[in-house]
Amino acid sequence: MSIISVRNLTFCYEGSSDNIFENVNFTIDTDWRLGFIGRNGRGKTTFLRLLMGDYAYEGSITASVHFDYFPFAVTNESLTAAEILLTVSGIAEYDFWRAERELGLLGVDESVLPRPFATLSNGEKTKLLLAALFLKENNFLLIDEPTNHLDLDGRRLVAKYLKSKRGFILVSHDRAFLDECIDHVLSINRSTIEVIHGNYSSWQREKNRRDDYERSENSRLTAEIANLRNAADRIASWSDKVEATKIGGGPCDRGAIGAKAAKMMRHAKAQESRLEREIEKREALMHDVEYDEQLKLHPEPYFRQNLLLSKDLSIFYGDRCVANGISFTLNRGDRIALVGRNGCGKSSLLKLLIGQSIAHTGTLEIGSRLTVSYVPQDMSFLSGSADDFAAESEIDITLFKTILRKLDFKRTQFTKDMSEFSMGQKKKVLLARSLCQRANLYIWDEPLNYIDVISRLQIETLILEYKPTMLFVEHDEAFVNDIATKVCRISLNQ
Repeated sequence: MSIISVRNLTFCYEGSSDNIFENVNFTIDTDWRLGFIGRNGRGKTTFLRLLMGDYAYEGSITASVHFDYFPFAVTNESLTAAEILLTVSGIAEYDFWRAERELGLLGVDESVLPRPFATLSNGEKTKLLLAALFLKENNFLLIDEPTNHLDLDGRRLVAKYLKSKRGFILVSHDRAFLDECIDHVLSINRSTIEVIHGNYSSWQREKNRRDDYERSENSRLTAEIANLRNAADRIASWSDKVEATKIGGGPCDRGAIGAKAAKMMRHAKAQESRLEREIEKREALMHDVEYDEQLKLHPEPYFRQNLLLSKDLSIFYGDRCVANGISFTLNRGDRIALVGRNGCGKSSLLKLLIGQSIAHTGTLEIGSRLTVSYVPQDMSFLSGSADDFAAESEIDITLFKTILRKLDFKRTQFTKDMSEFSMGQKKKVLLARSLCQRANLYIWDEPLNYIDVISRLQIETLILEYKPTMLFVEHDEAFVNDIATKVCRISLNQ
């Protein structure tokens, strides 16, 4: 066991006037399985990069362990999976049984070992590199969103694997995944960083309790401040009226009247000072309450009960059939989750439904005059200003920005090129566009990749309230359980 100590950490990116971190202090144990959570853009990946020594900063970070970062780029993807394991982990060939054991725990078949790294699926690459890094000696692993390329079964395997380890920081927004494998939480709040013992659910319960208390206190203070403001206004008004009696109205002791008015004005000023102190107290009390404002959606009702019909549909990649026998009916009000392993054709099916050319056989009936809003997985095309993107998408710019603000975008974010956005912020741009569109059917392809937990809850609340007709692919188990009215399981055709 050793300690990672962060003292007076202050950091901002070159050219920026806003600090990402300011005088941050906390201590963590290198034996902890630490989940790192917070809103998109709060600096989670930045902090991991600071631990890696990638940026200069003020303050100090001290540790007696070596940090390794996941994911990292493999420079030579022509090497075999076995060669990558040996190179990254540093183990000797006679110890290769250890690598095979790690891969077994992650559900990776030994048949991948002689294959070039470039030929592996994203899920296989994720598992291979995690195994290689955990084989290293005296390292503390910084794991940045490993679930984005994992299907539901893969997430469960990796969560179980991580639960058997110790000594890592894990950035993830998948609630079920975090609950399974962490024992502490490091949380970046609106103005503080806190460390608590427990898993995600423990943190959420504590946060809800604290937020409820702080909101209650805020309501009480708001009422008190209103009373103080009214009292200060009344006293100031009385003072003005008393002062006015010095003018006209016959003989009077103007000196006594002025003294009385001055006394009342001093009383008013004292009340104003007390008011300012109460306002400061209220602001300090509310510093960490997340404002998860309610989103809105206006789905267009479809004129028929049935929107889609798929019967014995098969999807092909070239000459290879990756999935067959896909059958489901999508009726008005349904929210169907497409569930299956990576590579089984889920995304291809969604692309087929929006009119892209995908090789297939079987029956696929799409309702006439069906208006579809689509959220793709790919975000690489996002660049330029948010205003231009909204104009090109033919959506209301004001509504678009309002939704992004509710998803925790700062106003300064709108002055940046979207290519500079974090992955989570880019995904929010695509979701906000979809929420601005009036559609009969919302087709979302892994909409929660990179999206923070609080925003996920906002989106869940929105869907449950407005009940749009949806067809979606998502590997967040909690989201599927809460949102889907039906599940269509697609098997990978081996």
